[in-house]
Amino acid sequence: MLILLPLREGNRCLKTRGGHEVQSWTRAAKQSLWQKVIQLGMSFLIAVFQCCRRLYNCLVLLLKWWKSRWISGSYLQRKFIKNLSVSPEVDLLGYCTREWKGDTKQAKHIQEAYEDLFWRYHIKYLRQVRRDNYCVLRAVLFQIFSQGIPFPSWMKEKDILKLPEKLLYSQGCNWIQQYSFGPERYTGPNAFGKLRKCMEALKTNWSEISSIKDHEERGNICNTLFSDESKEHKLYEAIKFIMLYEVVEAYEQMKNREKHIPNLFSLLLARDSSSDPLSFMMNHLNAIGDSGRLEQVEMFLLGYLLEVKIRVYRLHKFNTEEFQVSYPDEYQREWHEISLLTEDDCYYHIPFTRT
Repeated sequence: MLILLPLREGNRCLKTRGGHEVQSWTRAAKQSLWQKVIQLGMSFLIAVFQCCRRLYNCLVLLLKWWKSRWISGSYLQRKFIKNLSVSPEVDLLGYCTREWKGDTKQAKHIQEAYEDLFWRYHIKYLRQVRRDNYCVLRAVLFQIFSQGIPFPSWMKEKDILKLPEKLLYSQGCNWIQQYSFGPERYTGPNAFGKLRKCMEALKTNWSEISSIKDHEERGNICNTLFSDESKEHKLYEAIKFIMLYEVVEAYEQMKNREKHIPNLFSLLLARDSSSDPLSFMMNHLNAIGDSGRLEQVEMFLLGYLLEVKIRVYRLHKFNTEEFQVSYPDEYQREWHEISLLTEDDCYYHIPFTRT
């Protein structure tokens, strides 16, 4: 018995010491495992944070880029609309309400005219045309281009690029060097070259646009063209020069009594201020686009040379026989028709219906 007791105590001591060692190892292992878990978790959180930060920076850069593009696009769009010389369509009666407020006699008269257009003629919309001294030329050409109306028959037979050369050399009209280009007011030896560039611009744009069959595409190209002032002015100066060419041709035929001349040339040349082509150019054509506009007799000439029937609603002449007029009054059945409306015979807008 005396011998067994120490052995039992020794075994108990060994067991106790071994248990403490196991517990210590287990505790150390658990602590090490938790440290690794915590380290991995921290590493994961740091990685997630860095990814979120990078994503945030990317989103900030993307937002800045999108904002700059949006501002730039918005600016360009505003600039485009601002430069557009034929504004987008607006409601006819809405336009009348904004522009003709009040109870004056003139305001009521114009309001009644707009209401008549809306209900009797079924004109629901209009496009405003820039109010300058090219206004009527702009309104007419814009419709010819946007409707895809082709060249007049006589322009298909003659090369309009050679018209300046023909007047200068074949018919001896060296005075065309005094031709003035609207607000540019240029005259001089380079007038011939400038006229040729104008004729090229008219022929190129007209032929390209009239060949486009899709109405929407043609409209977009017209909007682009009629937002570029320098290109526009070349078109108008080309039309002015063609008017001069037609007057020269008619004047020569009247002198030589070659053939019947349309009555509009007699009316035009009967004016004291345009008794011959030179005075017509100096006193009328040169001012168009600068300080003067087309007069009604010149509207007849414009419709004649373009071979279009220009129907004009003259709102200030409402309830009279002159409310609706056509230029020219003698026209061919196959000619296309375009419409204008004016409140004062000075500036014109484009009326139209849309289904």
